[in-house]
Amino acid sequence: MSVAAQETTITPDGHLVYFYEHDVELVDAVCPYLAKAIRAGETAVAIATAAHRRAFEAGLEARDIDLDRAVADGLLVSLDADATLAAFSDGGHIDHQAFHAVLGTLIRNARASGRPVRAYGEMVALLWDRGDVLAAIELEALWNELGRELSFSLLCSYAAASVAGSEHADARKLVCREHSAVLERPPAKDDGRYERSDQHYARTDLSVQSGVSASFPADRDSPWHARRMAAATLRRWGHERPLIDDVSLVVSELASNAVRHAGSTFSLALQMQGPLLRVTVEDRAPLPGAGLTPRPPHGLCVVESLSTGWGAEPTPHGKVIWAQLPCAAPLGPRT
Repeated sequence: MSVAAQETTITPDGHLVYFYEHDVELVDAVCPYLAKAIRAGETAVAIATAAHRRAFEAGLEARDIDLDRAVADGLLVSLDADATLAAFSDGGHIDHQAFHAVLGTLIRNARASGRPVRAYGEMVALLWDRGDVLAAIELEALWNELGRELSFSLLCSYAAASVAGSEHADARKLVCREHSAVLERPPAKDDGRYERSDQHYARTDLSVQSGVSASFPADRDSPWHARRMAAATLRRWGHERPLIDDVSLVVSELASNAVRHAGSTFSLALQMQGPLLRVTVEDRAPLPGAGLTPRPPHGLCVVESLSTGWGAEPTPHGKVIWAQLPCAAPLGPRT
């Protein structure tokens, strides 16, 4: 069974897992999950790394969640994944009694007010990334054991790159069996103008030598599909994660601006130009007379900081914004 990330309505005892490719995708999935709990007067529990906790907090604030009030009212409990994991495990060995003492107490306290509990955790991912794969599966089973005792919903996550590969196929299947559903992103709307390809809606798909381009509708999910297209393309070309993450952020900002501010369909193009990767987003809104200037906290500051150069130019039907990013030679095409 799979459910869409934007449809995180989980049964009281539901246990879902999400395999994400980039942190921006994780934030896009977890923040609505937590925000929905807080708005409904439930208790949201987040057990995550320090970096992810900061990203979730920013995402919740962007969704008009008052973090201080949520914490004070007991609607949000945020814990460090490393510290929490260390409280009941050591070197890949999990103390079952300590797990129930630590996590059981946490869930019982969260349920004490009578509110439903919606939890998110990535301690299993920490174990997996450390090479303690069997311990990660064991921890998933312990979560299920606790869920049979106490009613709560739980969302777990793993970086897709960590669980990829034939050597992890059997273990990944075991992980999925410990969950009631796998969380997936919803497909974009297909109005007949776009062809489904590699989980995005593309009008053009050119060769590696000349680059790739794709067209997207003015839907809120289109920036996510554009990011996925860019990441999949760079992986296929043999580039590594640092470049993929930077390009994903640039594409996210430019595509989001096209949909959110221009309310326009847009096209995305990626093209190698020697040691540089050129990212181009074209929409159908005119270029402002004063041009575009990056000012904190606007996303163009992110584009400027990650690129060696960027610019905006008018076109007959709107405008095009481009950015160039330095990149090492690819490792070689991947299938």
